[in-house]
Amino acid sequence: MIPKVFLNLTNYAFFRRLVWKPIYEVLAKTLNYDDWHFMNYGYMPFEPESPIILTNNDEIHRCSIQLYHFLATQIDLKGLQVLEVGSGRGGGASYIKKYLGVKKMVGMDIAHNAVKFSRKTHVTEGLFFVQGNAEKLPFDDGSFDVILNVESCHAYGSVPKFLKEVKRVLCKSGHFLCTDIRSPEGMNTLRNHLLNSGLKLIKEDVISSNVVKAIEHEEAIKKKRIEENVPRWLQNTFKEFAGVKGSEIHEGLKSSELVYHSFVLIND
Repeated sequence: MIPKVFLNLTNYAFFRRLVWKPIYEVLAKTLNYDDWHFMNYGYMPFEPESPIILTNNDEIHRCSIQLYHFLATQIDLKGLQVLEVGSGRGGGASYIKKYLGVKKMVGMDIAHNAVKFSRKTHVTEGLFFVQGNAEKLPFDDGSFDVILNVESCHAYGSVPKFLKEVKRVLCKSGHFLCTDIRSPEGMNTLRNHLLNSGLKLIKEDVISSNVVKAIEHEEAIKKKRIEENVPRWLQNTFKEFAGVKGSEIHEGLKSSELVYHSFVLIND
């Protein structure tokens, strides 16, 4: 019940500002497992999508990487300057820099501990991690060709303020790529925010079934990580937040009480 309640409470800005930053700081500090690079629910492709080729070290993160790959390859990122807002433990930003040929990749997160972990763990030329607030991005106007946001904006105090910052920091004709999980009503609210942002919505996909398939595919790996790295008293709650098979997140996506969408917008 906890994750569904939290998702419903994200309709209230005071709750988002009060709760989410401390939660992410605690998680970033508590999860000492160095090979835990992602916190998203993952993505499994359906035909005719081709499987991506990963190194042996990255294979264990396949489902989470596939979510980034699906979103990031909506456009050609080669040679571009890219920002991820809400970069978490840094795995997505690292994947994009290593595999997709970007010129510069910046991951930004509000949690100091997450940025500290990312800087220590993902060391690649042209890859940077900074701390910052999504509602007041610490970058100059027109700094980036592409901005990504993965399972993150539901935690922001004001999504319209965030989108105003996205538009400011994007260059002309730059792209904003976004995925998130919400209730159907919450997703309608997010879509309306996007439509009123001054950015042009050019594509929207419902990928709930892909995320359900990823949760089920990754069940054994996710449970093993939690049992080995999360304190026993916190494991059941963490399993709900992590979205294991049978969790409120998993069942909600299966029943359509929760939905997962991706969006592509352009700074037209």
